[in-house]
Amino acid sequence: MDSILDFWYQMTANPLLFIAVTLTLGVILVNGWTDAPNAIATCVVTRCMPPKAAILMAAVFNFLGVFIMTLINATVAETITKMVDFGADPDKAIIALSAALFAIVLWATLAWVFGIPTSESHALIAGLTGSAIALHGSFDGVNGAEWIKVVYGIGISVTLGFGLGWIVCKLVTKLFYKANRPKTEPFFRGAQIAGAASMAFMHGAQDGQKFMGVILLCVYMSKGQSLPSDISIPIWLMVVCSVVMAAGTAMGGKKIIKSVGMDMVKLEKYQGFSADIAAALSLLFCSVFSLPVSTTHAKTTSIMGVGAVKRVSAINFGVVKEMVLTWVLTFPGCGLVGFLMTKLFMMIFT
Repeated sequence: MDSILDFWYQMTANPLLFIAVTLTLGVILVNGWTDAPNAIATCVVTRCMPPKAAILMAAVFNFLGVFIMTLINATVAETITKMVDFGADPDKAIIALSAALFAIVLWATLAWVFGIPTSESHALIAGLTGSAIALHGSFDGVNGAEWIKVVYGIGISVTLGFGLGWIVCKLVTKLFYKANRPKTEPFFRGAQIAGAASMAFMHGAQDGQKFMGVILLCVYMSKGQSLPSDISIPIWLMVVCSVVMAAGTAMGGKKIIKSVGMDMVKLEKYQGFSADIAAALSLLFCSVFSLPVSTTHAKTTSIMGVGAVKRVSAINFGVVKEMVLTWVLTFPGCGLVGFLMTKLFMMIFT
C-alpha cells in the first residue's frame, strides 16, 4: 500500500472498497468497546490509574504492539488473510467481505449491550468463515490448515492464561509473604501499571494485526489481486487503527472493565499485576508461534488463575459461565449471521 492519500483516492473511486474499509473500522471501534478494556480493567478497578489515563496508555501501547510485533513477526495477520478464500471475482469478494464485517459489528454490539466481554477475534474468524461458505455454497473457501490454528490457540491461551495466572500470583505471594502490606502498595501500583501497559502492547500485537490484515485484504481483493507473500503494513494504517480502537474504549469500555475487573474476582494490586503479566506472557507466546487468539480468553482465564490461588470460591462462576457461553456461541452464531448477511448482500448488490 502507498500513502494515506493514495489509499483515500482508491476508496473514493471504489464504493465497494469504501464500504468494506468503513465496516472494518467499525469492527475495530467495537473491539475498543469489548476487547481493549480487558487490557486496562484490573489497573482501573484497583485504582492504580484513572480511566482516562488508562485509556490513553492503552492507545499508545496498542500502537507500539502493532508496530513492533509487525516488524518482528507479521504472521498473525497472514493467518487471518489466508484463512478463507473469497474467489476471483473482485466485486463478489468485496461484497461478501462487507457482509462478514457487518455481521461481526452486529454480533459484537449485542454482546456489548449485555456487558459481556465477547471475543472479537473469534467473531472475526467466524464471520469470515460463514461468509466464505455462503459465497462458495460449500466449505471450499475455508482453509482448514490455517483454521486449525484457531483451535490450537483456544486451548493454549486458556491453559496458559489460567496456569500462568496461578503460578505468577503464587510466586508473588511467596516472595512478599513477610513484607509489610502498606509498604508494598507503591511498588505494586507501579508494577500493575507496567503490567497493564504490557497487556495493551500484546493486545495491539494480536488484534491490531488481525484487523489490519483484513483492511489489506479489502484493498487487494478490490483490485482482483492476491495478497503478496510478505505483508507490509504502513505506519499510517497502524496509527489510524490505534486511534479508532482507543475511541471505542473511551465510548464503551466501562461496562467491560466492571465485568472483567470487578464482577469476576475481587482483586488487590498484587493480584492485578499477576493477572496482567500472566496474560501478556500467554499472548506473547501465541504471537511468536503465529496463533491468532482471543485477548479476552487470555485475560479472563489469568484472572481466574489468580483468584484460585486464594481459594476457588473467590471466582464468581456466574460471570465465568456467561463468558464461556458467549465464547461457545460466537463461532456458530456469528458464523450463521455472516452466512445470512452474505446471502442478503448478494441479493441486494449483485
